[in-house]
Amino acid sequence: MPIATPEVYNEMLDRAKAGKFAYPAINVTSSQTLNAALRGFAEAESDGIVQISTGGAEFLGGQYSKDMVTGAVALAEYAHILAEKYPVNIALHTDHCPKDKLDGYVRPLLALSRKRVEAGLNPLFQSHMWDGSAETLADNLEIAQELLEQARAAKIILEVEITPTGGEEDGVSHEINDSLYTTVEDAIRTAEALGLGEKGRYLLAASFGNVHGVYKPGNVVLRPELLKELADGVSAKFGKAAPFDFVFHGGSGSTEQEILTALDNGVVKMNIDTDTQYAFTRPVAAHMFKNYDGVLKVDGEVGDKKTYDPRTWGKLAEASMAARVVEATQNLRSAGNRIK
Repeated sequence: MPIATPEVYNEMLDRAKAGKFAYPAINVTSSQTLNAALRGFAEAESDGIVQISTGGAEFLGGQYSKDMVTGAVALAEYAHILAEKYPVNIALHTDHCPKDKLDGYVRPLLALSRKRVEAGLNPLFQSHMWDGSAETLADNLEIAQELLEQARAAKIILEVEITPTGGEEDGVSHEINDSLYTTVEDAIRTAEALGLGEKGRYLLAASFGNVHGVYKPGNVVLRPELLKELADGVSAKFGKAAPFDFVFHGGSGSTEQEILTALDNGVVKMNIDTDTQYAFTRPVAAHMFKNYDGVLKVDGEVGDKKTYDPRTWGKLAEASMAARVVEATQNLRSAGNRIK
């Protein structure tokens, strides 16, 4: 199947919300990690989301120019061709984009997709994220209103983060403290500014103690039940049941029960990056240690080409990351739930 059309992406999200499951959103930084993500979704018979962060896009753009738009567009175009060979629907998404990178990333990509739509084509990406969590909520929502209008014109869904996620990702960091919990008032102000679908569909990354990166159990207090409080508070004011499509950020290392509670409370997308990075790298490290003499030209020798051929260790990395994607689909109940 090809990359999801806007209509298919909306159906994917509707199915997840109704069925109380979520799609893993897998960060990719190369054709290899893209292949691993697609393979994992296909093996799990799960539709899914592949996403590119600003740092990932810069890396994809090459270290000579480090152009984020070029990197994102290049991999997206590649994904459109490659995904046709997989029996699942894949949505392309751009991850965290703070205010200082909007003009160099999301806004140009929105403009590109709008031109495609005006020419009778589908958008290049299916959703983009605006991360205004470092701004005041008023400024955050003002920018979100502008971006939502542009996204709607390009048949794209916007993701917004209204309050901080702890930890660090691509240079954006927040302390781990009480500000990591979105309030009902925050959610109401969001609904007032962005509407509840009539101004364009958006995904909401609300904070319930989430932290990016690696952490041990007990260091972070997740409260996924807070999502129900937010939804109920907005529903009581506006009269719309289940008003938000929630996103779970900083999900690496979460317990099974925390994930299930989040799913029951409206999460339709869960970002996974740290765990899949490790899954990709771990077999490469093992290969290098086990084949030390072969991958290095020791004492003037030439080594063993079969061991340092990137295809040799690359296949191991792809298989390991794909297996972790399958695991994620099982944890999030999306396995076997592809649109046929």
